[in-house]
Amino acid sequence: MTSGTNPLKYIFGWLFLGTRGGPTRAKIIKMLKDTPQNANQIANSLNLDYRTVRHHLDVLQKNRLIVSTGDKYSVTYFLSPLMEANYKLFEEIVEKIWEKEKKG
Repeated sequence: MTSGTNPLKYIFGWLFLGTRGGPTRAKIIKMLKDTPQNANQIANSLNLDYRTVRHHLDVLQKNRLIVSTGDKYSVTYFLSPLMEANYKLFEEIVEKIWEKEKKG
């Protein structure tokens, strides 16, 4: 990596562009930017299986892009300070996803 390169650019690229679940994870991030939500609310909004959403939430949380509060079924997810600080970079990277979907 060259100096001045944001290492998050690579993480974002892998999480949102480099894997099959990337578009779903990008949608979750966009949803949480607007309103903190629990896994069930996200699953219902995206019309996805609850376990699928939990998997994506786990991946995002392990990469420190989201944080949670509460316990068991009342766990609410929201963007981490790291994600908030780098949201513009996220938008630039996922713009490629939205362009592909519009064309597809």
